[in-house]
Amino acid sequence: MHHHGSHYRQFRRRFNQSARLASSGMPRNCDAMSAAADSLSHVVGDTHPPLRHVTIPVLLHETARRHALRDAVVVPHEGHRLSYSDLVGEVDALATGLLDLGIVRGDRVGIWSPNRLEWVLTQFATARIGAVLVNINPAYRLAELEFALNKVACKALVTAERFKSSDYLGMVRTLAPEMEHCPPGQLVSRRLPDLRCVIAMGDEPDPGFLRFSDVARPPDAARLDAIGIEPSDAINIQFTSGTTGTPKGATLSHHNIVNNAGFVTDRMRFSETDRLCIPVPLYHCFGMVMGVLGCVTKGAAMVFPGEGFDAARTLEAVTAERCTALYGVPTMFIAMLDELAGHVSCAYDLSALRTGIMAGASCPIEVMRRATHEMNMPEITICYGMTETSPVSFQSHVDDPLARRVATVGRIHPHIEAKVVDRDGTTLARGKRGELLVRGYAVMKGYWDDDDRTGEAIVDGWMHTGDLAIVDNEGFCAIVGRVKDMIIRGGENVYPREIEEFLHHHPGISQAQVFGIPDARYGEQVCAWVIPERDADLQGQDVIDFCTGQIAHFKVPRHVRIVDTLPMTVTGKPQKFIMRDWMIERGYVDAD
Repeated sequence: MHHHGSHYRQFRRRFNQSARLASSGMPRNCDAMSAAADSLSHVVGDTHPPLRHVTIPVLLHETARRHALRDAVVVPHEGHRLSYSDLVGEVDALATGLLDLGIVRGDRVGIWSPNRLEWVLTQFATARIGAVLVNINPAYRLAELEFALNKVACKALVTAERFKSSDYLGMVRTLAPEMEHCPPGQLVSRRLPDLRCVIAMGDEPDPGFLRFSDVARPPDAARLDAIGIEPSDAINIQFTSGTTGTPKGATLSHHNIVNNAGFVTDRMRFSETDRLCIPVPLYHCFGMVMGVLGCVTKGAAMVFPGEGFDAARTLEAVTAERCTALYGVPTMFIAMLDELAGHVSCAYDLSALRTGIMAGASCPIEVMRRATHEMNMPEITICYGMTETSPVSFQSHVDDPLARRVATVGRIHPHIEAKVVDRDGTTLARGKRGELLVRGYAVMKGYWDDDDRTGEAIVDGWMHTGDLAIVDNEGFCAIVGRVKDMIIRGGENVYPREIEEFLHHHPGISQAQVFGIPDARYGEQVCAWVIPERDADLQGQDVIDFCTGQIAHFKVPRHVRIVDTLPMTVTGKPQKFIMRDWMIERGYVDAD
């Protein structure tokens, strides 16, 4: 580690600068810091407001005390509307019931369900008793479910009956046929040795399952309050998509996610009068932390338009509930913009909208621009983060110039620092491209029961994001690709994101994904999968012609495939490894 000395000198220099700034009465925020900083890609967030040292139950109770009668959770399609006072009552009843089932502080409780009221109740009830909520992807099938439950030793599983093509109860029975003969809550299963109790949403009792509606008990606040819970306790495990190897269980604390939720909604200037529409999945940080907890930090209302994303239903909920904010990944905003374009009449009223977040995957500039104008979201923000950082580390401000908001992921969050480094770990100058590292309160506790992979990801407190970034002189960060996605063609570094942004200027292209496939001569070739606009007659050669002469020859896609859909994770991240495998299997690899 030969560069420790230089790091120390940088630190002393930065420390002296901030001391000078403090004495000169200048604000000690990232702008002032970076103005004085020595033009390195190292940004440090504000220290105001201070971090909160509270647990999730304390946060919820404080909010309910201040905003008892305000809407907390609205689920229009299920007919639910709970005030903050109602929410605390239902959560405490469920938490008391979980204690009666023998679930204690530190036990892991899985939740496997699309967006439903029960999800939110389970989120807060597990936190109330200090149990660790384990988010299980609604798209998981048998092998993935078995892996997740056993990896973290879930004692209980809360599950929906079904969603889309998934029969959840059937899958649980397949893994644990013993359900048929074990009394509810006393499962003994060979393949799921830690699982004791399966709680099913819905009205039909099934052999071996407990019904969700039967679990709640009269709330025993004294018993609940007596459980000693610390803000630093692990409270949530989220599996991060394993594009290579098995999924890893990122483990987050109350302190991680309570604070991140507060800072995310601070940037959007949320107050108790805001109403947030949440069509993004709860099992992911976007829904559970930025959405649910974000609202609770302010006393705002959370509105869930459906179990899964549907553009029309989302716009209906925004209209009916007068939502002021809306979350989504880029593909969701594209679908909503299409839905709006198809309705010339005033089917939807988005006049109450003000802000929101587009995140979860790189945001095409054109989509961002259209959302601002066509969806009445002048204060829409972009967030950047990862599950392992609770999740957000960079976010734009509502008053950043639009050009900055569409081209970057904004500036560093409070109480977090970030730097861009080269392959040797040396901090690069501003404007240079390298891997983004993040440090601060938001970094996870680690990957559950996986010290090796934790040690690879977090070095000296710095989380290695695997993302390629550029930080400019004003501290704005642009994410320009994945370290692993970079294509090296004939010795030239090709960044897929750059080509994707270029292709979005083509009027006939709705979405584009660019990746590399092996090539005998050049090492790798550039490949693009493109979804055309609705009425466009688009051929692969049109895409190649559009690029030729406009971008460097080595960036022009060698192979273009026109498709209707892209393989995506449930959170809307394109799965380039699936596209790459498809091309290789069909012999697109150039061997000449």
